[in-house]
Amino acid sequence: MRRPTSMRETLGRADRASMQLLMGAGLALLSYVFVGVLLFTVVASLIVIGLGVLPETVLLLRRMAGSKRRQVGRWSGTEIREAYTPLTGTLVERVRKAVKDPGTYRDLRWLFVHFVYGLALLYVALPLWVIGALVDGVWCGLLGRKAVVLPLIGRLAELDTRWSTALLKPSPEAERNAELAQRVEELTQTRAGAVAAHGAELRRIERDLHDGTQARLVALSMRMGLARRVYDTDPEAVRKLLADAQDQAEEALAELRHVVRGIHPPILTDRGLVGAVRALAASSGLDVSVRDDGVADGPRAPAAVEAAAYFVVAEALTNAAKHSGARRATVELARGAAGLRLLVRDEGQGGADESGGSGLLGMRRRVAALDGTMEVVSPAGGPTEIGVELPCVW
Repeated sequence: MRRPTSMRETLGRADRASMQLLMGAGLALLSYVFVGVLLFTVVASLIVIGLGVLPETVLLLRRMAGSKRRQVGRWSGTEIREAYTPLTGTLVERVRKAVKDPGTYRDLRWLFVHFVYGLALLYVALPLWVIGALVDGVWCGLLGRKAVVLPLIGRLAELDTRWSTALLKPSPEAERNAELAQRVEELTQTRAGAVAAHGAELRRIERDLHDGTQARLVALSMRMGLARRVYDTDPEAVRKLLADAQDQAEEALAELRHVVRGIHPPILTDRGLVGAVRALAASSGLDVSVRDDGVADGPRAPAAVEAAAYFVVAEALTNAAKHSGARRATVELARGAAGLRLLVRDEGQGGADESGGSGLLGMRRRVAALDGTMEVVSPAGGPTEIGVELPCVW
């Protein structure tokens, strides 16, 4: 780090270092209060009745350590990664994870050690200000030499940073274990979402078949039965019944095609993803431009990936037409090294909310089921952008 070259710069850096040490000392005093909470948690856990306090105390300890990590990161410019086991599940599982997590003992070690050096460094820095104001005021301010005392305050802040980094930085093995635990947690959530989405899709198909196709087939069967009964006595009625039966059969076929499109749109098989998206754009009621960055060239993505992308675009354009007030929209499809990327952007009023029943939650579940990611940016006043990445092998 470049050394200060003027008194103003020296004072500025010493001031920032002092604030760093002051915040560290404040956190050290807070840790003193936390020791009382820790003792209460130990006693409550020993008598079993207060066992539920233990995970909450560990979460509070993590927040304190996280505050120190952010403070050190702002000073040094280097982030200290967190590596914790997620405290999820039943009470017994949460207690077991909190006790077995190496991060708990790492944070406790930092808590007790930081209480000492967090205050000690500030106590050392305070007299340096008095001495530095006199010595460097003459040496640097009047004679134009490099400051010799006030820069020591910055070194104290750097010392605090090095010690905190050494105490809070997780080992490589702990990082791997935490990443694996986080990954398992994410997969558990996405699996639950995929199961819920699959169940909802099955209920929709069952409802469509029961209320639509089945009802029309029953009506068709009744008309055919009536036509057979009056076949010898009333040919004119038979012709009318057969005409009605033909209409019912055509309507049943239309209902079946609608159900099939909800499972896997045939247009994807016939035209591919780009062609199917262009067909959606043409029928959306908006002025939609479709940009293709290599998706139509070369091998196609797996059928599940294409179907997910198709339904995301269809839902996004439907939302834009119904709720955004937009007249124009853009759909971008791109072939990436790790999979398919798509972006749907409309120039509407924005403010899209996943909890508002706009279909965004269903889109996110469909994407998450394929281990993909979805990002929605919709500030008030617009525009709304929905970006999706679906991993696949081309």
